[in-house]
Amino acid sequence: MAAAANAADDEKAIVPPDAPPKKGGGGAVGVLLASVLVSAGASGGVAYAVARHVLATASPAHALAEPAPENKAPDKPAQYFALDPAFVVNIEDAYTQRFLQVQVEVMSRDPKTIEAVQHHAPRIRSSLLLLFGQQQAADLATRAGKEKLQAEVLAEIRNILRAETGSDAVEAVYFTSFVMQ
Repeated sequence: MAAAANAADDEKAIVPPDAPPKKGGGGAVGVLLASVLVSAGASGGVAYAVARHVLATASPAHALAEPAPENKAPDKPAQYFALDPAFVVNIEDAYTQRFLQVQVEVMSRDPKTIEAVQHHAPRIRSSLLLLFGQQQAADLATRAGKEKLQAEVLAEIRNILRAETGSDAVEAVYFTSFVMQ
């Protein structure tokens, strides 16, 4: 045991007394900490500058304006009118004879518009039969094609009502049944 104690004393004796103490891994941690602090400071400075610029350029009227209501309820309830019976027409297809059956419902919030649609239903149905008969089966196979047709139906009904009544207050049309064979 005395030999082990002497060996430990010999190791201490090898290091000269004026040598600097041994450095650990603390230097790398210090550099890492400093870089994190500098990055955080720079990010805060940029955020402050951007926020200051945004606040300086905002118009006073915009800053005081109340936020617009996102889901404001309509003034009047929706009213629907079904153009019964469903439309059935032949449509064009390159390879075979195809049929299209469409049930159309008209929506408006104005009761007088619904009455006008009812009153002018024969003219509306006639125009829509011609419109449906012009369609290509390939176009109606996609959602985009159906939505395009829906927009054309709405425009056709609005044009008829505008010509007959001076008002086109139909808001939407819906296909409640759509069958193509």
